[in-house]
Amino acid sequence: MEIEVIWEAAPADAAEREFLEKSLREGVAAALRLGGGPAEAAVCVLVADDARLLELNRQYRGQAKATDVLSFAQREDGAGEPAIADDADATLGDIVVSLERAAAQGEEYGHGLRRELVFLAVHGALHLLGFEHGAETAAETAVMRGLEKQIMESL
Repeated sequence: MEIEVIWEAAPADAAEREFLEKSLREGVAAALRLGGGPAEAAVCVLVADDARLLELNRQYRGQAKATDVLSFAQREDGAGEPAIADDADATLGDIVVSLERAAAQGEEYGHGLRRELVFLAVHGALHLLGFEHGAETAAETAVMRGLEKQIMESL
């Protein structure tokens, strides 16, 4: 399993950044494992700021607002849903997480930056595996939320 973390926005403290990077890798690996992803999966996690997520959200989803996490599946079927293919390229896709949102939400929810950043990356990894949530998919949402809880408890 290959999980690359790229810091476009990063904590100033190098030790904290190293600790967060290790936590992100562990969280994404757990999500891929428990979510049924391929053993040789490759994922890139970009940690960016709100401005970058606003730009990407506008460009790819047509929404003019910042968000906390976006997932970009490398392989999709004709319906636009992620599909895991058995081919030589194990790249599942990219996850982009807002460091600013993770810090604010971690404080708001009372569990801190590390837990929120990892949770958002886990959430994004599950999207790469095809898991969905939303009002129109209550059963799928329950499955995804259950997996998120199981993964976070395992870390």
